[in-house]
Amino acid sequence: MTAFPPSGRQLNEYGLHLARELQKNPLLSLTIVGDELSACDWATDAHGKQLDSHEELPEFDVVRTWRFNSISNPYRLLKVLREIKPDVVWYNLVFSTFATQQHPVAAFAGLCIPALTRAAGFYTHVTLHHLMEHVDFGAANIRAERLFRFASSIATRMLLMSNSISVLLPAYRRTLIEKYRAENVHFRSHGILGARPETPDFSRRGNPDQRILAIGHWGTYKRLETLMEAFQAVQRRVPSAKLIVAGANHHTMPHYWESIAEKHRTNSRIEFRGYIPEDDIPYLYSAASLLVMPYDSSTGSSGPAHQACQYGLPIICSDLPEFIDMATDESMAVQFFRRGDAQDLANKLTSLLQNRERQRDMAEQNFSAALTMPQIIREYLRSFDLQKRARALSHSRFRRVPRWSTSHAENFRFGGWSPWV
Repeated sequence: MTAFPPSGRQLNEYGLHLARELQKNPLLSLTIVGDELSACDWATDAHGKQLDSHEELPEFDVVRTWRFNSISNPYRLLKVLREIKPDVVWYNLVFSTFATQQHPVAAFAGLCIPALTRAAGFYTHVTLHHLMEHVDFGAANIRAERLFRFASSIATRMLLMSNSISVLLPAYRRTLIEKYRAENVHFRSHGILGARPETPDFSRRGNPDQRILAIGHWGTYKRLETLMEAFQAVQRRVPSAKLIVAGANHHTMPHYWESIAEKHRTNSRIEFRGYIPEDDIPYLYSAASLLVMPYDSSTGSSGPAHQACQYGLPIICSDLPEFIDMATDESMAVQFFRRGDAQDLANKLTSLLQNRERQRDMAEQNFSAALTMPQIIREYLRSFDLQKRARALSHSRFRRVPRWSTSHAENFRFGGWSPWV
């Protein structure tokens, strides 16, 4: 269950790469339960032109079932799953997968679906890309922080009612174990979005421009103001520098990057590309000199950082604790600057652009750190197989109730009803 192309919603690319690897296994039958498409979901280029049609990718069996911002998603998904009868239901999620903060009831209803799936008798696994405890709500432009913290803690407990859960940073696993007393929580690497890393072609870099690449869904915790200010200083010191801004708006911040592009339209050394089709990603990364991640906050392991490893690209990044842990745990070559400090970012960018040897060393280290998607998929499938064998041996429909659900029972007495009774 994932957002899936041609939908442009969050995690659609990650869902596509998971599906591609699963599809290669001749022993598996894969059905993708995807989001319904509407015109506003299709990706557009820098000029607002629609890039993708509503046609499905022909090699996949996709059932478009759930609807963004809809409270009926639990009913929709359970109905389809009962028809498909899968051995494993695998959810690819962030907290905003099913709805925006403007539709909190629909968002919460969607996050309850894995618990309902398990209660219906299906083995349920969740890959959760972020935890709300690690999100800076101010930087993410979320109001009513106390209320959202409370609601997100309940939603997290509902997600933990699935049979197992994977998170993409070790700190997230520690939080789930220490705060929620969670069981059967795994740390798994994000992995590169491809079957193998691409050997860097250094002849394409700095020839003639030294390209600084920034890519993402912009407008909330990923913002461009600090980078724009820093690049003005970089230009003066490194005339060959060119800034490439790629990606789309975050779904809660329409027209954000377009407003930044309009403000800097007279600067010929800044290029706004908009959404980049999947086929154009290799050239975008392989022709860049470095990747910059000027984020104000983190919502999980970084897809762009892992793509930088895939194509052997140095990284400069805000000094967020999650990214420092990611770089350490996965042996990535990352230079950190003080979050929100344009001058420090300019200094780090200038220093690296002026040091080709350092660029090459960092590129080679990141290339070596790339963990491929086939390796990641093998870990998941091995875990699913072990769980299947354990269930067969126990002859039990459900594993025992998690410790946290009994120790916190006082908080979950909804009129005496329990999903486990």
